[in-house]
Amino acid sequence: MQEAPVGLQRPPKLKDDTLRIVPLGGLGEIGRNMTVYELNGKLLIVDCGVLFPEEEQPGVDLILPDFSYIENRLQDIVGIVLTHGHEDHIGGVPYLLRLRKDIPLIGSRLTLALIEAKLLEHRIKPLCLEVVEDQIEQIGPFECEFVAVNHSIPDALAVFLRTSAGTVLHTGDFKMDQLPLDGRITDLRAFARLGEEGVDLFVPDSTNADVPGFTAAEKEIGPVLERLFGQVKKRIIVASFSSHIHRVQQVLDAAAVHKRKVAFVGRSMVRNMQIAEKLGYLNVPPGILVDIKKVDDLPQDRVVLMSTGSQGEPMAALSRMANGDHRVQVGKGDTVILASSLIPGNENAVFRVINGLLKLGADVIHKGMARVHVSGHAAAGELIYCYNILQPKNVLPVHGETRHLIANGKLAIETGVDPKNVLLGEDGSVIDMRDGVARFVGQVECGYVYVDGSTVGEITDDDLKDRRTLAEEGFISVITVVNRSTGKIITGPEIHARGFAPDEDVFDEIRPKIIEELEKAAQVHDHTTHQLQQTVRRVIGTWVNRRLRRKPMIVPVVLEA
Repeated sequence: MQEAPVGLQRPPKLKDDTLRIVPLGGLGEIGRNMTVYELNGKLLIVDCGVLFPEEEQPGVDLILPDFSYIENRLQDIVGIVLTHGHEDHIGGVPYLLRLRKDIPLIGSRLTLALIEAKLLEHRIKPLCLEVVEDQIEQIGPFECEFVAVNHSIPDALAVFLRTSAGTVLHTGDFKMDQLPLDGRITDLRAFARLGEEGVDLFVPDSTNADVPGFTAAEKEIGPVLERLFGQVKKRIIVASFSSHIHRVQQVLDAAAVHKRKVAFVGRSMVRNMQIAEKLGYLNVPPGILVDIKKVDDLPQDRVVLMSTGSQGEPMAALSRMANGDHRVQVGKGDTVILASSLIPGNENAVFRVINGLLKLGADVIHKGMARVHVSGHAAAGELIYCYNILQPKNVLPVHGETRHLIANGKLAIETGVDPKNVLLGEDGSVIDMRDGVARFVGQVECGYVYVDGSTVGEITDDDLKDRRTLAEEGFISVITVVNRSTGKIITGPEIHARGFAPDEDVFDEIRPKIIEELEKAAQVHDHTTHQLQQTVRRVIGTWVNRRLRRKPMIVPVVLEA
């Protein structure tokens, strides 16, 4: 397999009629999906999603793709193609449109409705082009044909790019459910037609490439939910992605069979389901929905709560229920159904929520106990099927951790793709394609951009390291006042510790050493306050590490008077 170059390597100037492909997210991670296609001075972007933070990124709300590669070329962007409406594919759009509001958004009806609702919160009115499967649009130098694909959200589309440099099939997320709830299957006839035309570069979803066989059908979930609903005597809480319209439909249908009312819990769940119902993607049985505020007035055996928080997100409804700080108080006899898969990296957060719910007396049912969820991504058997139909010349696996990308690449080779034409890239890899030949030509900087409250990109990895240190090792402040002329200590050092187990009296033994070294440093000609503070940091840091085996954050303050 062809591997990406190691370290930053500036790509050469792009030649005319050569297609450049630069993934800015989604390679080596589940989320942050974004790929930039460049041809003859124009840029087409496919997807612009977010990645949700893990435990080692405390305080971070979202992680964006790194826009630095394109931020000086915003006027060259001819459009953003959105394959479907999941956050890891559309969540970064508002932040890109802050840089240029009139970039056209191209996508299906539901996808555009979801992103328009999100942009409304950012006070951005987008320029949108709604497309459907089999539609062909000329977007700058890119001829884009849209192909129906099946996923865990309706209206997903793959995009086939015809360019002067060759053709590309970018699948987005997809699977090959042959009996989908909405009857909309992945269009294998179109795949076969495109394969006959010739696919120079195949850019497929890799999430389940290491899972043998075929992904189970969504229709298998409905009977399981109906059976579970019939067994539960009190409230039922179902947690799922707020965009999983098919799963919500199955919950509504099961609730209707057992004469239960359903309340949506979580702002994004309420918003998305209102959009889905309005556009006809969600069929709501008459009288079944109730407002969350009225749930307490209903018998507990007649209630279903459809909630966000299936991935253990700290501020989502289910996590707050598990912590006891939500208006819905979970108790003994309640049943919580986690109707989702674990996104890699979220395991600890999800298990923490499960433990919290169990402590409150609830029964928790998840995918490992009953078929309450099936994946939205193609397994190995489906990918092999696609490779055999398409027979692509080159393959760039995307949307997955490294193990998924490698597994997808091996499937391509097994079906006859030349190993040197399987490109194992990473975020920031630069690939040029011309006349059906695709090769790595460089690597651009592509770091994490953190959204922290109202700030975007201001939090650095060093800031997160400090936060982790505060959480794990504690904090020590040392305040000292030094006579500017004599170098003698006037007051201090006052030592205060937080998140630090020992009693503060333990610092009595290091105070004389701090005074000795500080006075010695203060008597050096032309010393600075910063140098004195570094002296304090060195002395107490060395002592704490040796004496207490800790490495806390140390904040020395030295004032000269």
